[in-house]
Amino acid sequence: MIQLGINSVLFKEYDFATAAKHIQLCGYDGIEIAAIKGMCEHLELDRWNEQAAEIKQITEELGLKLLSMEVASLDENRLKLAFEAARELGIPIVNVGPSGKSDVVEDLTASIEKLSRMADLAGDYGVTLCVKAHVGQAVYNTPTTLRAMESIDSASFGIDMDPSHIFRANENPEEALAQVVGRVKHIHIRDCKGRQAGPGSIEAQACGRGDINLIDYCKVLVESGYDGPVNLEVIGAKGHSLAQLAIVAAESRGYLNAVLKSLGARENDSLLPTH
Repeated sequence: MIQLGINSVLFKEYDFATAAKHIQLCGYDGIEIAAIKGMCEHLELDRWNEQAAEIKQITEELGLKLLSMEVASLDENRLKLAFEAARELGIPIVNVGPSGKSDVVEDLTASIEKLSRMADLAGDYGVTLCVKAHVGQAVYNTPTTLRAMESIDSASFGIDMDPSHIFRANENPEEALAQVVGRVKHIHIRDCKGRQAGPGSIEAQACGRGDINLIDYCKVLVESGYDGPVNLEVIGAKGHSLAQLAIVAAESRGYLNAVLKSLGARENDSLLPTH
């Protein structure tokens, strides 16, 4: 069964306990904990060992799984801390961006070399390192993703396939997914309107509100046999109420759950009465 989670970055203005409680109320199976320096650090890598017990207690009491961690950065010192924390917390996947600039050959080469080394390091900790194509960065579309896949043979390396970035690279994600799905080990998901550089407002990122063909995307995902996590990642500006954030989270969860259930990739909702 595909597990549905959400990146805690959506609730970046609130503490982890508040974020986790609202994620649980929205019906998600688990959380991708944000450790993104400068944006959202629900997990502060420099003091992860001080937070570990509390994070475990919060998620266990709410019945939530720690599905992944997003670090974003390829900084080796931060990633070593991330892998240590992931091993202690039982987090199987650490997600990063590729860094560099699009269409700069040297940047792509450097990014792939760094990803390869960091994947080997992740393997030492029993963790999988995943990277996604990212607008404006060295790996940003299907051809550059394939280049990374061909160059990195580590079993601890995988692709985090985010349809919104691929859509904004002027590709159709449902077609692109079929080309890379053999190495996909994590899914970041959100919708967007148009193919502009930014993802848009949090409302436009809610699954089902934008222009991405998420139904066919999920169909390809399920037909490929993918059974990893699908984590909603909505990036927003400051100033949203908890109600606004929870609406986007709950609406997206309902949409994705219904689509995946129709494809046989989700069981009946355990939150509903059984009699």
